[in-house]
Amino acid sequence: MAKPAQGAKYRGSIHDFPDFDPGQDAEALYTAMKGFGSDKEAILELITSRSNKQRQEICQSYKSLYGKDLMADLKSEISGDLARLILGLMMPPAHYDAKQLKKAMEGAGTDEKTLIEILATRTNAEIRAICEAYKEDYHKSLEDALSSDTSGHFKRILISLATGNREEGGEDRDQAREDAQVAAEILEIADKPSGDKTSLETRFMTILCTRSYQHLRRVFQEFVKMTNYDVEHTIKKEMSGDVRDAFVAIVQSVKNKPLFFADKLYKSMKGAGTDEKTLTRIMISRSEIDLLNIRREFIEKYDKSLHQAIEGDTSGDFLKALLAICGGED
Repeated sequence: MAKPAQGAKYRGSIHDFPDFDPGQDAEALYTAMKGFGSDKEAILELITSRSNKQRQEICQSYKSLYGKDLMADLKSEISGDLARLILGLMMPPAHYDAKQLKKAMEGAGTDEKTLIEILATRTNAEIRAICEAYKEDYHKSLEDALSSDTSGHFKRILISLATGNREEGGEDRDQAREDAQVAAEILEIADKPSGDKTSLETRFMTILCTRSYQHLRRVFQEFVKMTNYDVEHTIKKEMSGDVRDAFVAIVQSVKNKPLFFADKLYKSMKGAGTDEKTLTRIMISRSEIDLLNIRREFIEKYDKSLHQAIEGDTSGDFLKALLAICGGED
């Protein structure tokens, strides 16, 4: 599939609501929650049609008008999947991501897929904001949390990504050839003596975690010229476990980020059950960034629209809210 052109326009499905009046919206939400049984449809219609920045203003107005916390009131009125979706939409994006990372590390097992999905796809600015939010909300640095919850090479990849220190510039052709050479060596020498393998793995990690997206695209092209193989295919074949998953996610994100998320959304709804958490997390976190692009990739690859997939897989108010975020049929 064609890659988005350099500087392609990424577009979200949710924008600032015109003629926005936070006081009026706060009042409407208060009314929707007053008395016995709340008007869930009114709540979800209002919240899904405002931008995140506007939702923050509504929270402020609500507090000054009623001396109450809107999040707490919403929490007491809605539950289950709908609550997870609506409350997620109400959080500032960096705090929302920080919370998802925290949840992925809570309890007995670690949810590596979520850690990878977030850390491998966010921009430098987004990562830095997440780190600040994490510290503010949980009084611990994200790096420390990752350190105590993951291990080995996988841990080093995540910590590297969590610095938000990826280069931002263009490509350097000579460097790209060298980088492709390192990639070719590491992916071919799975059977070489282990001494140089560790340092090569570290160099490969540095390339994937710190080079700019534009530069990496060139590296992947040089890799194909050099080996006749696609770098993603080769990683899948030669590596295993969380390290493989992390590297594959970075490569897919560099090649075509909206397609990466389209695939994840498709998988969250494929088969018998629905993975509501992944579905919710991606719909919320991409709603103002590139959800329209994700929709386009989805229908091109799967021959059905994201709208249709959601309709066939969820129900009730949760379905209505998801379709409102989706923003239309393709």
